[in-house]
Amino acid sequence: MKRVLVANRGEIAVRVTRACRALGLETVSVYSEADRDALHTRLADRAVCIGPARAVESYLNVPAIVAAALGTQCDAVHPGYGFLAENAAFAEACAEHGLRFVGPPPDAIRLMGDKLRARTIAAKVGVPVVPGSDGPLCSPAEAATAAERIGFPVLLKAAAGGGGRGMRVVRSASELAAGLAGARAEAQAAFGDGTLYAERFLERVRHVEVQVLADRMGHCLHLGERDCSVQRRHQKLLEEAPSPAVTPGLRAAMGEAALALARHIGYESTGTVEFVLEAGSGRFYFIEMNTRIQVEHPVTEMLTGIDLVAEQLRIAAGERLGLSQADVRIEGHALECRINAEAPDAGFRPSPGTIREWAAPSGEGIRVDTHVFPGAAVPPFYDSLLAKLVVHGPDRVAAIDRMRRALGEFRVEGVETTLPFHSRVLGHPDFIDGRNQTRWVEEELMAERSAI
Repeated sequence: MKRVLVANRGEIAVRVTRACRALGLETVSVYSEADRDALHTRLADRAVCIGPARAVESYLNVPAIVAAALGTQCDAVHPGYGFLAENAAFAEACAEHGLRFVGPPPDAIRLMGDKLRARTIAAKVGVPVVPGSDGPLCSPAEAATAAERIGFPVLLKAAAGGGGRGMRVVRSASELAAGLAGARAEAQAAFGDGTLYAERFLERVRHVEVQVLADRMGHCLHLGERDCSVQRRHQKLLEEAPSPAVTPGLRAAMGEAALALARHIGYESTGTVEFVLEAGSGRFYFIEMNTRIQVEHPVTEMLTGIDLVAEQLRIAAGERLGLSQADVRIEGHALECRINAEAPDAGFRPSPGTIREWAAPSGEGIRVDTHVFPGAAVPPFYDSLLAKLVVHGPDRVAAIDRMRRALGEFRVEGVETTLPFHSRVLGHPDFIDGRNQTRWVEEELMAERSAI
């Protein structure tokens, strides 16, 4: 493997390009007309325009991306996250043209991409799942029967879902028909598949995920957990590790559950098995597996010293994992704040524009993954992520203190950002004491802000 096409944009394209360079691999970036002057096009050895600004005509254009890889004599394609990263047909298209897909096999992507099927597989291998419907909900009558058996509130979920789309919380039978119609329409629009299923909606839970690594020879290990409970409408905003709600015994149990699922499906590359955790009881339940590198992967890298993107590339090249489970060391505490071009006090409204000033913090234990620079454009066509601010400290108290200082040093002009929001989170007693849960931002933090 000598040359890799990076089929993405933004900070993850920059991240992958730099990892390739560290391993001595050449890189080719792809870009839309809106990203002609973006940082990822400047860092790569070569850049190829693949279409207009709209993602469906560029970053989701499989023929154009494959043609760009073949036309520049690439050996492999790294999809990053989002866009085509969990698209089994794209992975198959790469294989059909002799390109190595830097990620899991298409079959594993397809199995875990169908959330209902993934749930069934998890239950089969003994991984706890949330009580829910036995199959897809084909009618309001079936939904009503399932909800009566499960008990309200129920969570309607898209089988092809992700990113919080195609999901509705229904608290009573009178809301069921409208919730079903709304979730199905959103799922159809987002994924081209309106298939829904139902799970019991668990109140006041934490969202905890386990990072796994697996090579082509069947070696598989986990790198501990990340806590992603600070979220809004199922969209993650801040992540940390280790989770303040996870004990060593619980960490081992969740890790073994994640590995059981990964081994059963013949997984390769990096992946993340996601759970909800009832902090009081210690009970955890599988919700999905993300078959790609995660936005929050730097949190795990800061704790373990393991470069997850480099491991992806080595695995794709056919190398064995160079470490065992016993080699994994989790040291200190890490936090990541997603710095988005959004206005939190206006419902997190996107804020596209041009960056006039950009001064990121630096220093011991601080890492900033970004594609932004003074004068950079923030187009309205894509995700609003500007940067990931990551800190590491010897313990959680020290990490929170370091993050608060780093947020205070961050200067951005030209667009609104989530910097003030993160400062509020980090300074709130509920977060400091580890009492937050997945509904905390909407039900408590933002409600307090509205009352002021």
